[in-house]
Amino acid sequence: MSILHSRPEELPAKHKRGHDGYEYIRRSFVRRGEAANTLVSIYEIPPMKSAYPYHYHLKDEETFYIISGEGLLRTPDGERPVHGGELLFFPAGSEGAHKLANTSSTEKLVYIDFDAIHDLDAAVYPDSGKIGVWGKDVNLVFRMEDHTDYYDGE
Repeated sequence: MSILHSRPEELPAKHKRGHDGYEYIRRSFVRRGEAANTLVSIYEIPPMKSAYPYHYHLKDEETFYIISGEGLLRTPDGERPVHGGELLFFPAGSEGAHKLANTSSTEKLVYIDFDAIHDLDAAVYPDSGKIGVWGKDVNLVFRMEDHTDYYDGE
């Protein structure tokens, strides 16, 4: 891998609108596969939206730097406002559960997401009872109630 250098506005933008209340524009700076254990992206969250539901990772860790805007951060300790200039760290495990929502009705919430990643990770979504499995060749979400016996089908 070579050294990367870019201005945020030069990075290709991926706009995702998957569900009411969730929307983002992601500009990936360090993409999966470009570094051994790091992802870096810039997120723009439109007014009154969130990028992702309340969740936590079993292995990966995340650090956000809020560039601009204001939001509401939900964690296991409750909710608190966040503003431009703040750093947020989410450890792996249930103690790192989080959801970041843009609370402005007019301004976007912009932050850098620095992720320490592993080859394979799982994210748990406590509110909806789901688990997501993420990796190089895997991107799947399951309902935890659909679990089965280890030897089922063998």
